[in-house]
Order: sequence, then C-alpha cells, then structure tokens
Amino acid sequence: MDALELLTQRTSTPALRAPAPTADQVKLMLDAACRAPDHGTLRPYRFLVIEGEALNKLGQLYLRAGLMKDPEMDEAQQKKLQNMPLRAPMIIVIIAVKQEHPKVPEVEQLITAGCAAHAIVQSAFAQGLGAMWRTGAMTHDPVVREGLEIAENEEIVGFVYLGRSLMVRAAPEFDTATLTQSWG
Repeated sequence: MDALELLTQRTSTPALRAPAPTADQVKLMLDAACRAPDHGTLRPYRFLVIEGEALNKLGQLYLRAGLMKDPEMDEAQQKKLQNMPLRAPMIIVIIAVKQEHPKVPEVEQLITAGCAAHAIVQSAFAQGLGAMWRTGAMTHDPVVREGLEIAENEEIVGFVYLGRSLMVRAAPEFDTATLTQSWG
C-alpha cells in the first residue's frame, strides 16, 4: 500500500476479532507513534498495551467506575461496561504526558499525543489490521484514571482498539472544497 492510498483510504473498524497484533506489528505501530510532530522533542506521551486477561481487568475497572456514578445501575448496563474492552483482542491506551516547558504549551503536547494515536491507527491499517480510536466517559473517569495509574499531569487521549477487521468498509467521500477557503 502506498502512503497516499493509506492516507486517503483508511477507515475506522469498529468490529474486530482475534488474533491480536503481533509483537512486531505493535513495535511498528509504536515506532510510527514516536514519529509524531513533536515541538521540543518532549515525547509527551506514553502507551499502555492491554490484551488477554488484562482486557477483563479493564472491564472490571469500567464496571467499578460505572457503579461509583450509579450504584443502582441495571444488570444490562453493568454487562455492557464489563464487555466494552472485549470488542477487540488488544487495546493501546495513549496517554498525554504534559510537561512544563517555556516554549511548548500543553495544547501542543496534547496535539502531539493525538498525532501519536493517529500514527498508531494509520500504521495498523498499513499492516492490514483493523483499528478504532475510542474516547468517551471512561477517558476522563477518575476511577479509570486511578486504576490505570494516570498521573496528575497526564490525560488519556484515547483507547485504540486493534485486531482483525470483521468487515471491510469503503472510505467515505468528502468534498474538501466545503472545508477550504483562500485567505489573503
């Protein structure tokens, strides 16, 4: 696959199955992530790779977080929270590590971590894998943050679900002319 095809044809893949990416595939994804634009070369990110039994542990953490908010949660919602991480055989959590810096504001550091997440998704697609970058309530939940050992100066940028695609989706067409204007 050439680079332009990758950049213009990648789609999110919500339905994923085993096997999980191999260690070599994960290394390539993380190598790509570390090529994200990075003002000051701060490397303002880190990654948690979750697979196997750890996916069930993450589901238990989600359930604990949900029950803290709503102790009366019905059984169906509890099951949904527990099963969320089981939608893929592997999840990589992308964490922005914000640092005090005189020339690189936090927003740039967050964007760099987002670019690292994007590179993981793109490199997964380039390797024939499916990927889905997910956020949502669990991204900011204090119970989840504590359970994943997210420090005060860190933010979860997203959970990238990885595996084999259960379906092939065509890339949607976009009219970039509606998003673009000339200035000056």
